[in-house]
Amino acid sequence: MVSPSVKQKLAKGWQEVLAPHSLGYRIKLLSQLLARNFQEKLEPFDLTPFHWVVLCCLWEEDGLPTSSLGEKLQQVGGTLTGVLDRMEERGVIRRERDTRDRRIWRIWLTEAGKQLKTELPPISMEIRDRAMQGIPQAERELFSELVDQAIANLS
Repeated sequence: MVSPSVKQKLAKGWQEVLAPHSLGYRIKLLSQLLARNFQEKLEPFDLTPFHWVVLCCLWEEDGLPTSSLGEKLQQVGGTLTGVLDRMEERGVIRRERDTRDRRIWRIWLTEAGKQLKTELPPISMEIRDRAMQGIPQAERELFSELVDQAIANLS
């Protein structure tokens, strides 16, 4: 038989893993709130937060093969293909076959896609700063490092 004090300790221990108290739930909520705020700011550009992530990858390295882009974003082909279709329709990317290997499609920014690099990062920074308001820079950096470590631990 379990003593009342042990039951109390177990019950208290479980509280931290149950929603809405769990870290996972709160991180998911933070992610959703950030995405919702960002989506509102991206609407005038006819873009989504996922388009933003694709653009960020291409701003770092334009002309990525679709497979490399999918690996960076940890996305399956079908999901990424639809996103790229919509981005191409909006005129921010173009797809071309690789000149050395016709099986490979490379993703290139258009001039409109390159121009967004001057417009979108300040919007993202504004939302980040609002979310981190009142949190000292050193703690922001620590939070980022901890999130990276948790991702690495689970990957």
